[in-house]
Amino acid sequence: MREYYGEQFRSGRCPPGLAKKHNGCMPPGQAKKWQLGRPLPRDVIYYSVPQPLVMQIGVPPRGYRYVRVATDILLIAVGTGMVVDAIQDLGR
Repeated sequence: MREYYGEQFRSGRCPPGLAKKHNGCMPPGQAKKWQLGRPLPRDVIYYSVPQPLVMQIGVPPRGYRYVRVATDILLIAVGTGMVVDAIQDLGR
């Protein structure tokens, strides 16, 4: 996983100003706005995790999905957006 996202961040898919911040291309104030056991805030921008990485992590239980927020991968409940697990700081 770190190789996949590290390569994306290095390949220039981020605006130059955000790439320097090493926070997953997130605008200021977006990174680390989530907490375990709490719903993902509505203003947090998240991205789907590509299927090849989902297969590496393991298929999530029914009713859950993986999303990426900044350099973290979160397991969230589909209906509520509750963060139930996290793989933190993939940018390291």
